[in-house]
Amino acid sequence: MKGWHIEEFINYITFEKRYAQNTCTAYQHDLLEFQAFIEKEFETNSPKNVAPEFIRTWIHSFITKKTSAVTIHRKISSVKSYFKYLLKNNIVSKNPLLTILLPKKPKRLPVFIDEKKMDLLQNQETNSSLSSYQLLIQKLIMELFYQTGIRRTELVNLLEKNIDFYTREIKVMGKRSKERIVPFGEDLKKLMVDYISEKEKIGLPKEFLFYQENGNKIYDKWVYLIVKNELSTITTLKKKSPHVLRHSFATHLLNNGADITSVKNLLGHTSLAATQVYTHNTIEKLKSTYKKAHPRA
Repeated sequence: MKGWHIEEFINYITFEKRYAQNTCTAYQHDLLEFQAFIEKEFETNSPKNVAPEFIRTWIHSFITKKTSAVTIHRKISSVKSYFKYLLKNNIVSKNPLLTILLPKKPKRLPVFIDEKKMDLLQNQETNSSLSSYQLLIQKLIMELFYQTGIRRTELVNLLEKNIDFYTREIKVMGKRSKERIVPFGEDLKKLMVDYISEKEKIGLPKEFLFYQENGNKIYDKWVYLIVKNELSTITTLKKKSPHVLRHSFATHLLNNGADITSVKNLLGHTSLAATQVYTHNTIEKLKSTYKKAHPRA
C-alpha cells in the first residue's frame, strides 16, 4: 500500500481537508479497488506507471458488469482527487485521467414525500408499546430532518449546546467542518423541549442531543432504520431514507415560494448547481397545475 501512497492520501483528506468520515471511507474503498485492479491486470505496483488506457480498461470493467454511471463517476472522482494529490506532492509527473471520457449520468430527480403525507406522519397515532422516550426521540428525529433539512451525519453529531431556543436557531456542523445556522419553528421547539426534559428525567448525557435509551450515542444505521420504518407507514416509495426527508424539505420550500439562494444556504450547499436539481420538481408541479387549470392545456 505504501508505494501507492493511499494511506497518506486518506490521512490528508481526513485531517487536512476534513472530509466527512463516510466520504473518506468511500474514497479508501474506491482507491484500494483501483490499486488491486491495476496490479492484477497490468502488473505494476506504482501509480507512476498508470497510463490512460489502464483507466479506460478499469471503466470498461464496470460497464461490462452493468455498474451504474453514477457509481462509475463516483469512483473516477475518487481517483481524480487521488492523482491531484500525487501531482501536488511530486509523487507522479502526469495525470492519466486528463483524456478520460466518462459515460453520461442519467438525470435523476430527487425523491420526496408529498406535503399531505408528511402531515399524516405528524398526526398519526403513536405506538403504545414504546416508552415515552422512544416515542419522543423517533418523532423528533423525523421532524428535525423534515423541518431543517439537515443531513444524517449532522443530526447524529448535533450538540445540545448548539441549539438556541431563544432565537430558535441550530448551529450545524456540515461537510468539511463548515458551520451554518438553521432556523426552526415553534412546534419543533416544543418537541425538542419535551424530548430534552424526558432525556434529563432518565439521566442521559447532555453533550449530544440524541442518545439511545440505554445511554449509547445514536449512529447512522440506527437513524436510517427509524426513518425507514416511519416512512413505511405513509408511503410506498422504494427509497425511504433520511435524505428523502432532506429532499422533501427543499422541494416543499421551493414549491411554497422560497428563493433558491435561501434554500441553498439552509441545505449547506457550496454552489447553486447542487440546489438547482430541486427546481425540476417545482417545474413539474407548475406543469401539472397548468394542465389542470388552463382550458387549452
